[in-house]
Amino acid sequence: MAGRVARLGERATAADEIAVDGRPVRISSGGQARVLLYHKPVGELVTRNDPEGRPTVFSRLPPGRWVAVGRLDINSAGLLLLTDDGELANRLMHPRYEVEREYLARVQGAVDVERLRRGVQLEDGPAAFERIELERGEGTNRWYRVALKEGRNREVRRMFEAVGARVNRLLRVRYGPVELPRDLDPGRWRELPAAAVRRLSGK
Repeated sequence: MAGRVARLGERATAADEIAVDGRPVRISSGGQARVLLYHKPVGELVTRNDPEGRPTVFSRLPPGRWVAVGRLDINSAGLLLLTDDGELANRLMHPRYEVEREYLARVQGAVDVERLRRGVQLEDGPAAFERIELERGEGTNRWYRVALKEGRNREVRRMFEAVGARVNRLLRVRYGPVELPRDLDPGRWRELPAAAVRRLSGK
C-alpha cells in the first residue's frame, strides 16, 4: 500500500517505492540487474505518460521500475532495452563507453555514402556513421545498414537529411552485443538471461 510506514519484518521488491526520511532508496533484486528486450512498434512513445493519450512502451511491460536505455522516436521501431538498474542504463547510454547501435534504414533519394562515412555537420555538432552498407533496393527506396556509437535525438534521420535524402522507415536491430530476436514480434518483450546481463554490464 502506498504512502504508509513499513512494519518490522515486511519484504520489499524492486517494484516498491521506498523512502527513508523523505529520500528515495533504490531496492535491487539480489544485486542482479534485470534487462528486458522490447520490440517497439511504430506509433508508441518511449515515455511513461503522454498528455495526448498516445500509447507508450511502458503500458506493455511487466511490473517494475523500468528505465529505457536510450529512445526511439514515435515513427521508429525495433530493439529497445529497459533495465531496473540506473547505473547500467547510464553505462549503456553514455558516449564515453561507445556502445554501438545498429539500424536498418529505408531511404528515399540519392545517398552520398562516402560523405556520411567522413561525417556531416548537424545543428548539435558533427556526426559520422561507424559503418554504412547498402543492403538492397526496393523501388525508389534503398535499404542501408548503419552503425553509430552515440544516440543523439533523431540522429540517423538527420544524417541522411544532411545529404539530401529522407528516411521513411527505421528499425534498430542491435544495441551493443544484444540483437533484436527474429522471433520477437512487435509489441512483445523478453527478459535477457542473467549471464547475458553480466556480459552487458562488463562483469
